[in-house]
Amino acid sequence: MRLIPVLTAILVTLGLYAVVFEREALFAFARGDESTEDATEAPAGEGYALASEAPDAVGVVVLRSTAEQIDSRVILRGQTGADRQVEVRAETSATVVSPPLRKGTFVKTTDVLCQLDVGTREAALAEARARLTEARAREPETEARLAEAEARLSEALINNNAAEKLSKGGYASETRLASTQAAVRSAEAGLASAKSGLETTQAGIQGAAAAVAAAEREIERLTIRAPFDGLLESDTAELGSLMQPGGLCATVIRLDPIKLVGYVPESDVNRINLGAMAGAELTDGRRVQGTVDFISRSADPTTRTFLVEITVPNPDMSIRDGQTAAIAIAADGTMAHRLPASALTLNNDGQLGVRIVLPDNIVDFRPIRLLRDDVDGIWVTGLDEETDVIVVGQEFVTKGVLVKPAYREAAQ
Repeated sequence: MRLIPVLTAILVTLGLYAVVFEREALFAFARGDESTEDATEAPAGEGYALASEAPDAVGVVVLRSTAEQIDSRVILRGQTGADRQVEVRAETSATVVSPPLRKGTFVKTTDVLCQLDVGTREAALAEARARLTEARAREPETEARLAEAEARLSEALINNNAAEKLSKGGYASETRLASTQAAVRSAEAGLASAKSGLETTQAGIQGAAAAVAAAEREIERLTIRAPFDGLLESDTAELGSLMQPGGLCATVIRLDPIKLVGYVPESDVNRINLGAMAGAELTDGRRVQGTVDFISRSADPTTRTFLVEITVPNPDMSIRDGQTAAIAIAADGTMAHRLPASALTLNNDGQLGVRIVLPDNIVDFRPIRLLRDDVDGIWVTGLDEETDVIVVGQEFVTKGVLVKPAYREAAQ
């Protein structure tokens, strides 16, 4: 005969006996009468004070919590990012004639990253300058022609006025008047031609000057310099390589200061202000501090979060670009309760909260909002300034149940 079936039969028999013959004692045990009596008999030196003697009430342990002012924080995950990063590219086509600089080299704004071969560009510049000189040399001649044309027109106008007066007095013939009028028209045409010649000369001067400027700018493009002080993230272009417009010469980054970049949910973005203090812990354990200098006004269309950037000093450039960081941003303070994490429970709708004891020793449920946690418990909001929170036995009672609370000191 096997032993397990025999033990099972004995246990079933004992269970039936307890339900049928010891029903009242079993129900009393389920209501917690014994635990309540134990709580009643507990000495005051252990931090408990009996608050009710109702015989049908369920015994629970209650913490009388008072709200405190705390500094709130917004916690998010992010990463470090370079303050500036630029891919320096060529603007013209030429061969690299300078030796390469290796990645990791610190460069300044005046340092040359890539020097390109000048080729025939200096000859083109000399030709443009010669054309400019030639154009400027023609300018005095055209100006003299204009002055001569103006003088001829003035003389023709004087002769024409005299001929008109003599013709009215009958002292000059119609032929002479017609001749002076023709001379005026010829002088006007000569003046217009002289002005046109001067304008053409001046246009030639401007065109030659533009050609000189273009040739000089083309030569300037042959020297590619660092746009700011920083580190080379890549080697510069190799000696002898052919650079095309848009070809990469080098990548330069600036790590001092460095930025902490994270995304804040829309529920917390209004709690952050520009200039707020922020701290972060890197994956290697280092802790850094900085200030918020940018909060995005446009949400990411996929995650519905807002970009936040924090500037952190990095004089030794030991913080690298792309390191993971746990970021805490200081927000406006708020009133909160510190409770043991074990006091949290769920109602029938799955809502997170705590069960409290009302003045008439009736249980009620209060939803809460978690702010943060520490070694002593969790900080929550959503409760009255003074609230009696059930910290032991909250899972055995529901809203509206009569309880017999034993009060515990907050230090416990």
